[in-house]
Order: sequence, then C-alpha cells, then structure tokens
Amino acid sequence: MRHILTGLLLSSTFVACAWAGQPTHIYGVNLGSWLVLELWMLPQGWVDMGGQLCGSDCSTCISTESAFAQAYPDTVNVTFAQHWDTWFTQSDVDTLKAAGINTVRIPLGYWIVEDLVNRPYELYPQGGLNYLRRGLGWLQDAGIQVILDHHALPGVQTAQQMFTGNCTTDVQFYTPYNYRRALVWTAVMTTLSHLDPNFGNVFSIEAANEPNNDASQTPGYGTFQENFVQTVRAVELTLGISVPSSNLSVSVSASVSNNFTAALNETSSATIFPAEVQAALSEAVPIIMGIGATYGLQTIFEASPFKQSGTPLVTNFMDVNWQHNNPSNPADVAIGPQAYDDHLYYSSAVCRGNDPTSYMTSICNLAEIQTDAALGNSPLWFGEWSLDTQFNATDEFLYQWADAQKLAYSKGAGWIYWNFKIETSNLTNGNARARQWSYLEGLELGFFTQDPAAFHDPNVCAPYTNSTSNNTSTSVSNSTSKGTSSSVPISIPTTGYQPLIYFMFLLSSSLIFL
Repeated sequence: MRHILTGLLLSSTFVACAWAGQPTHIYGVNLGSWLVLELWMLPQGWVDMGGQLCGSDCSTCISTESAFAQAYPDTVNVTFAQHWDTWFTQSDVDTLKAAGINTVRIPLGYWIVEDLVNRPYELYPQGGLNYLRRGLGWLQDAGIQVILDHHALPGVQTAQQMFTGNCTTDVQFYTPYNYRRALVWTAVMTTLSHLDPNFGNVFSIEAANEPNNDASQTPGYGTFQENFVQTVRAVELTLGISVPSSNLSVSVSASVSNNFTAALNETSSATIFPAEVQAALSEAVPIIMGIGATYGLQTIFEASPFKQSGTPLVTNFMDVNWQHNNPSNPADVAIGPQAYDDHLYYSSAVCRGNDPTSYMTSICNLAEIQTDAALGNSPLWFGEWSLDTQFNATDEFLYQWADAQKLAYSKGAGWIYWNFKIETSNLTNGNARARQWSYLEGLELGFFTQDPAAFHDPNVCAPYTNSTSNNTSTSVSNSTSKGTSSSVPISIPTTGYQPLIYFMFLLSSSLIFL
C-alpha cells in the first residue's frame, strides 16, 4: 500500500520527467539475435557462419557467441561484423517506422564493453559497439526510442540458455566479482546514453534480463538491484542532471568542471554511495576514456562543460513476480523514474489447457498488471511475448491471439514483441517459425494491424471474460527461454479484468526511495 500511495502523490513527476518527449504508450519490438545471437532465430545463417546445431543441449556444440569465438579465434570478429551488418539494417528501421513501432528493446551482452571481458578465459566477438552506435543513429533519425537491455550478463545469469551468450550450467553471475562487472557496464552505458549523440534516443536501461527464477539461487541480487540504480544516478548527478525524488547530491570541484571523466573519478570517492558503486565508477573511468579515444568522443568526455540539464534514465527491472522464494522487490530501491518488465510466453507456459479457449480465457483475464502494481511494480511493460502456441494454431486463431495479447498488455505501459524478424529457410520450415515469432511476418500476414494501437476486434475478449467467478484461476509460468518452460507457475485469478486507463497505472508507480 505504501508504494501505491507514494505513486499517487508522484505520478505527475514520472510523466513530466521520465516520459518527456516520448510516447506515453510503448508499441515495440526486440532486436533479438543482432548483438546477442540466438541461433534458433537464424539456424541456416548460423550454420553458414560456421556454427553448429546441437539439438536439445546447447552446451554440446558451437551454439553460442562464446563457443564460436573459442572455435574461431582468428576469424570471429570478421564473421560477426558481417552478421551485425546484415541482420539489422537501415531498411529494417524504415519498415519498423512505417509499421508504427515507437520503441525497440536491444538485447546486449556485457562483452559489448570489451574491457570487461576476462581474456583469455572468456572469448566473445569484438566490435559490436560500433554497430550499436550506428543502429542507434538510424533509430534516432526515425524517432524510435530505445531500451538498452543487459541481456547476457558476466558469469551467465541463467543455466543452459543461448541468450546468455554462453550455454553452461556453471552460473557465476551472482558473485561479487560479476556484480561489479555488471555495475561497470551500467556506468559506461549510462554515460554513453547521456553524452554520446548517437545514444540520444535511449530512455531506459534494463539491469538484467531473465535472472534465475528461484531467488534462493541468486544470492546478493537484491543488493545488486540497489547498486544498479545508484550507479545510474551517480553518473547522472555527476552530469548535473536532476533526479526527481532523490535525496542524493554530488558536487565536483571547479578544477574538473570541464572534464566529465575526472569528475566521475571524484564521484567514485563520494561516501554517499556504497563501496560497490564507488568501485564500479572508478573502474568505468578508463573504459569511458578508451571509448572516447576510439570513437572521437574525447572532447565530449574530457574537455567540455557538463550537461546541466537532461532527463534521467528510467531504470528497469524484471518485475518482482519473475522470481519465487522470497525475492527482493525492485520497487524498494527506486530513486527517480523506474519501470518494470515481464515476459509471457504461452508456448512455454503451464496453462489449464493447451487449446484456443484456454489460451483466450487466460489472457483475457490477466491480472499481472494489478498484481504488480499492488507491490509497487508499476508502470509495467511486457518486454517479450509472441504468437507461438503449444498446439497447431490456425490463422483465424492467430488473428484473435494477437488482438487479445495486445489488448491485455496495452492496459499497462505497453508491449515489445519478440522478435522483429526470424529467418525464413528450410531449417525454419519456410516461414512456419516466422509466422508466430516475427512481428514483420505477422504484420504481412495480417495477424497484426498496420496501426499497432488498433485491433481487428476490440471486443475479442468479451466471450472469455469471466466476471462472475472469483475462485477459479489459470496458471501461466514465467519463461526462462523462448523454447522451454519455467517450473514456477503464477496463479492468475480469472475474475473479470476491470479496465483502467493507462494514466491510472502511472498513478500506482513508486517513484521515491523511502
């Protein structure tokens, strides 16, 4: 209740500051398999690059970026440059803009900040930051806003998943060493988001994509969440950017008033921040200087007056219900604007039934937004979802399925589809996979409306909304991958969803650190 009351008082601050100049509702797609490659989306392309297809166990062959770099250390950078150059292009941006997409979520690996890679024990392709900067420039010109998603974290956050960049059972993210590397990554990305002109359309950074669902297996994760927020705000306060509702303040000496990296070095000694944050800021300084030298940003980083105004980034976490076993609540660490992310994949869910009626009944009575808001996790967007099913879906059903999911997710802050495109090849049965996983293919087939805010049938849920039964529930699991299911069900009451306008969800946002 405290979070809800706090949000009621401060919603206007969030609207004015966090969303200034940006759409109030997200209609987006993920740029999956671009800078973190997942072979299931382009299996023929992966084989052509020199990768392998392992079957059910991705640890047994060349199935990830790490395995590829180890297998081809001399050619990996050239091979991946070709992939980065062709998987996401200016033409794709033009198509997304024409489709009304206003947001993209870009999955990134920690290795895009190359100094964080512990060579030779860790190997990943190099050069991705150059392509990220170019792509961000295209998106900015198109007026499309961006969420930078820390998709693959140092040490690997989830076992046996290609999306971590290293398919392994040896999960080491939840250690002080790798938490620190993730905080350094955060400091670098926050700096670039505010000072690199190519990053001008970045409005949010996501701390960690899909951590282990079991909170008992993620020691220290709550402290990491707190330190993530403080790292972002420390960089912003050093820049002179006002952070609403923050009781933190940073002042730098006159001698470094024209040198951001020197000022950040001063901030790294500020005792108002935890030791982990101080260490991350200090370690980020030479990395930022190196990036400045590589991309001609030295003047901005080291020889110009600080930015005295600007909008603070929206810190972003997977919602508290992503984990079970007494997880920490990210709402408790908010300082300034913060938002929450959930991923729903019915094709890897534990549902009452694997049939069209069960799917429609579940999505049309989805209570996720209210449940999260009651815990302060609002505004909530749905950062990954698809049209995939556990049964052979007809085209007629997919029209309804697209409408129903869009309708449910639009009652929050909006939605971001996985993925913007999928390879069409013999290894994907032509367009069979793309039909339910590619937004652009779904748009071409007519499952999605040309205007992402529109619906084929705005009353699609009317036959499935149960406004009389308060005791039944449908179970849908959080997914830990696009192809496998989590073992942790979420109980979703099938009471009738009472529509609330989006502004009311902003009213439930917890925006201050109490």
